[in-house]
Amino acid sequence: MPSLKDLKNRIASVKNTRKITKAMQMVAAAKLRRAQEAAEAARPYAARMEAVVNGLASSVAGSGSAPRLLAGTGADKVHLLVVMTGERGLCGGFNSSIVKLARARANDLLALGKTVKILTVGKKGRDQLKRDMGHLFVGHVDLSEVRRIGYDNARAIAQDILSRFDGGEFDVATLFFNRFQSVMTQIPTAQQIIPAPVGEATDSSAVYDYEPSEDAILADLLPRSVATQIFTALLENNASFNGAQMSAMDNATRNAGDMIDKLTIEFNRSRQAVITNELIEIISGAEAL
Repeated sequence: MPSLKDLKNRIASVKNTRKITKAMQMVAAAKLRRAQEAAEAARPYAARMEAVVNGLASSVAGSGSAPRLLAGTGADKVHLLVVMTGERGLCGGFNSSIVKLARARANDLLALGKTVKILTVGKKGRDQLKRDMGHLFVGHVDLSEVRRIGYDNARAIAQDILSRFDGGEFDVATLFFNRFQSVMTQIPTAQQIIPAPVGEATDSSAVYDYEPSEDAILADLLPRSVATQIFTALLENNASFNGAQMSAMDNATRNAGDMIDKLTIEFNRSRQAVITNELIEIISGAEAL
């Protein structure tokens, strides 16, 4: 049975832990509002960019003049998985859910005889994947010093990916990140960015004449689309991380409070037992006299 001193030390330790988790919860809550607003503000732009690309791509898809970012390399052999996670932990299953999805995709591709390459964005994803897939790594992006995600961060990642594609290092590139839905819910998402998936044009009744040609516009627009998709994924991931950390720290704070209550009850019972024993010894001694 723990001594009174041990129980007192444990209570003090858990109280200090609760202060830390409460502070982290409040910081995450403050960051979440800005991150959520940024993610939601980027969605209409990304959706409009996708609509424009789809409208242009639908008219040139399959033609010999289609840009490589749209037509692809003509092969499906080498896959680049861009795994975006957080730089820090203490956020519940946020990082693990992304890694789980990416690992499953990598294993499926390897089982089909494909070549898999992994580019990690975020320390936690790299740490989790390097245990069994470190030999597949081709690069890492460190954003630990970035206080606020900006378009320049996405553009740098996009330039790296595009230069690898131009160099013939892969055929297909896929982003893995968490899409923010609510504080309690983040959706692990796999999104192909190269070659650009061609969806249906949103306005089939409209007819446009392009100057310059669709091919020339797409050649300029597709690299921007890749950067936009990466930027949107970074913003979604950032909002998801702060939401997950806020929820995790709230749970940790509640659990610490429950543990303090239990330890306090145990401490009081132990102290009462000590007092009772001392009274019994005093009474026994008085009777003996």
